[in-house]
Amino acid sequence: MLIDFEPGDYVKNPTNLDWGTGQVQSIIGNKVTVNFEHFGKRVINVEIVKLEKIENEKR
Repeated sequence: MLIDFEPGDYVKNPTNLDWGTGQVQSIIGNKVTVNFEHFGKRVINVEIVKLEKIENEKR
């Protein structure tokens, strides 16, 4: 599985857009820890949930 983001990148979960923008905290194997603005820190299995990278996120 190719993961096209790294810690510090911003992502969204297309199946849960109400979680808001998330910032990748760490990546270990297929598990990505993301801190979402409206849902807090979650560990996502990227083999099950396809996170989408947000390009040029303004913070």
